[in-house]
Amino acid sequence: MDEWVECKISDIGTVVGGATPSTKKTENYEDGKIAWITPKDLSVFSGRYIGRGERNITETGLKSCSTQLMPQNTVLFSSRAPIGYIAIAANEVCTNQGFKSVIPNENIDPLFLYYLLKYNKDKIESMGSGTTFKEISGNTMKNIVVSVPISKEFQEKIASVLGSIDDKIEENERINNNLLEQLNELFSEFFNRSNWNQLSIGEVAEKVAMGPFGSNIKVSTFVETGVPIISGNHLRGYFLEEPSYNYITEEHASRLKNSIVYSRDIVFTHAGNIGQVAMIPTSCEYPYYVLSQRQFFLRCNSDIAVPEYVLLFFHSKQGQHELLSYANQTGVPSIAQPASNLKKICLPVPPIKEQKEWLLLVDPIIALYQNNYHETKRLCKLRDTLLPKLMSGEIDVSGIDL
Repeated sequence: MDEWVECKISDIGTVVGGATPSTKKTENYEDGKIAWITPKDLSVFSGRYIGRGERNITETGLKSCSTQLMPQNTVLFSSRAPIGYIAIAANEVCTNQGFKSVIPNENIDPLFLYYLLKYNKDKIESMGSGTTFKEISGNTMKNIVVSVPISKEFQEKIASVLGSIDDKIEENERINNNLLEQLNELFSEFFNRSNWNQLSIGEVAEKVAMGPFGSNIKVSTFVETGVPIISGNHLRGYFLEEPSYNYITEEHASRLKNSIVYSRDIVFTHAGNIGQVAMIPTSCEYPYYVLSQRQFFLRCNSDIAVPEYVLLFFHSKQGQHELLSYANQTGVPSIAQPASNLKKICLPVPPIKEQKEWLLLVDPIIALYQNNYHETKRLCKLRDTLLPKLMSGEIDVSGIDL
């Protein structure tokens, strides 16, 4: 085992804050080439290395405020709203004021530093202060005590174990993004192949129904195991994502039978993150689910439409436009009269025989997507199990050859 030492973050790297150039001056942003990262960029980012955010800034913008250009391999750590988004700079970047980033010293492996901050995320977050929202100050970040192997080679060995898992996770995500592109291409080609008959969702649906009233599901009704509750957190992609759930009892769920959904049902969000549409896949973890109050669902009539076709329609530009045309943007974004207005939306519907032939092309792609998704879940669990054991020295990696 290599020797570990306790030290402050300021002993292993330089802590750097950020700033925002005035948004009122177009010369700070227009045609900017300098990568400028915000916590929002990391909130929608998956992976370890980030090279660009939603916006760039110009040299003028860089010089107009206190943000600093940081080198490749700087570890970005969001320090407020929320605390703990982490990524490694793939190239030179600067950030807004929502970060306390760490430029590693020469004797510190950047990837190890990334995992070190992930391991200490909860500890760092607990040291935040503030009344409106918690924030980590630069001084606090500098003085946080961490435990680090003295040998950079030993750091690299730890990082290599965790990094090899994340390599596979990120490769699966790249493959799945490509598979989604293939699905959209197959849908577009089929959708535009002929002048199919126009039908309304009301005509192709076996059922359209809302989630329960909020008073029917609340924190006091949650149990440790039972029937899982679908919320917007599970609808971020094309298919139901299952990171974790709140549960209610089967008896409670039976009283909400109008809001129970099964595999191949299509679930929508009608308040908050409107525009979310996801199908419950046949490979889902549970036999059935219950919706939260901000969701509603569509169950296709299998004699008229296959749900995969309808799902991809609502992920197309036209489908999103039709769905969001009923949105009310005052206050919390919401879709007015969700169930009634969904039934009014029309789409071209091919004969069911031709849909099923198209589905024969689509099904293997969906199956591969789901296989990758489930493998990624298992890998994430393995990585998260190993992280504290490796970063505390519980597991000896001295025998690993790099």
